[in-house]
Amino acid sequence: MFADRTKIYVRSGKGGDGHVSFRKEKFVPAGGPDGGDGGRGGDVVFVVDEGLNTLTDFRHVGKYKAEDGQEGNKKNCRGKDGADIILKVPQGTVIKEFETGKVIADMSGDNRRVVLLKGGRGGKGNQHYATSTMQAPKYAQPGQPARELWLQLELKVIADVGLVGFPNVGKSTFLSRVTNARPKIANYHFTTLQPNLGVVDLEGAKGFVIADIPGLIEGASEGVGLGHEFLRHIERTKVLIHVVDAAGTEGRDPIADIYAINRELQNYHAGLSDKPQVIAANKVDAIYDAAGEERIAAIRAEFEPQGVLVFPVSAVSGQGVQKLLYHVRQMLDGLDETPVVFEPEFFPELAFTGSDEPYTVLYDEEADEYVVEGPRIERMLGYTNLESEKGFAFFQQFLKTSGILEELEKLGIREEDTVRMYGLSFQYYK
Repeated sequence: MFADRTKIYVRSGKGGDGHVSFRKEKFVPAGGPDGGDGGRGGDVVFVVDEGLNTLTDFRHVGKYKAEDGQEGNKKNCRGKDGADIILKVPQGTVIKEFETGKVIADMSGDNRRVVLLKGGRGGKGNQHYATSTMQAPKYAQPGQPARELWLQLELKVIADVGLVGFPNVGKSTFLSRVTNARPKIANYHFTTLQPNLGVVDLEGAKGFVIADIPGLIEGASEGVGLGHEFLRHIERTKVLIHVVDAAGTEGRDPIADIYAINRELQNYHAGLSDKPQVIAANKVDAIYDAAGEERIAAIRAEFEPQGVLVFPVSAVSGQGVQKLLYHVRQMLDGLDETPVVFEPEFFPELAFTGSDEPYTVLYDEEADEYVVEGPRIERMLGYTNLESEKGFAFFQQFLKTSGILEELEKLGIREEDTVRMYGLSFQYYK
């Protein structure tokens, strides 16, 4: 089965905890601290694999975790770093944060490798906390926690030109005529259930990549049928070829079809219907009367005044196809050749670090408490042994040097007032 969309869970590795130990040597009664640092947690890395063209592999495994860093050890031994987890995806994969749908990375163009989540840093061993007044620190820093995200992976084909049209108007036949692609072709609706790519080679002109976007139906932009599964592939294309049945073999109105498809494009994503377009009035080989000629004339009268040219073609015989392709090449020459790459909208690093401010200090009137919060405070509380007299003194020094005590005094704190920090309460004494 062709898979172009899937949901997965990823988690980076936790940093290894720092170690608490003291040197024990013969004839050395009071050896100093020798706790080693923890190892770094593994990263979550996405790379483009040219050999892949679907996201099928991710349908079988939904959770991916990098290795945790190992804890430090005695004798200043550093813990082993956790191994990265490498996730291989086809070119054109867009990685989104699942809840918001915002783009994190687009694996297209020059984006061949992206470190999506960084592993946690290893914690420092107690050897780092020895001072002239605290020669035997009994605490070490814990490793930074792992980071996790639910992701939406979407594969959006990379093509210069997209073929759009209702089912059974001849798009697959057209693609097989103009490229080396060999899509399955049959005379029933939704015969194409996945995008097909092909390369158009033109004598004396630069070629281009064309994609047969599976047949649309009205309501596709609202998810009717397989609408959303198909419409996303049009977003990267620069020129659209509307293929319509000019012979009316199924009794369809080609003018109404073009307007209907443009409405679906507009409803799905504002601006899609504004892409440069050209109309391929297909199946002229099946026109045997004046009514068919009148249909082509009516299409021209409706759309050419709007700047959309109409080319009568036959995907079966090849009639008029080359003229259409050279015109499309001219359209592409007038457009920016830079591949369409979706810009990031969601930044995991910012999401996990929280506010840019190192801490917040405020007064909670309802609880009659002063509240101090922030990533730096949380980390400090994590690796400080507050039950130790020296550890508590170490934490008080941190509060002073970081400016937190000064902020509390500005808010009017008095002796014996309560200060709350991440579930811990203290009484303030100057």
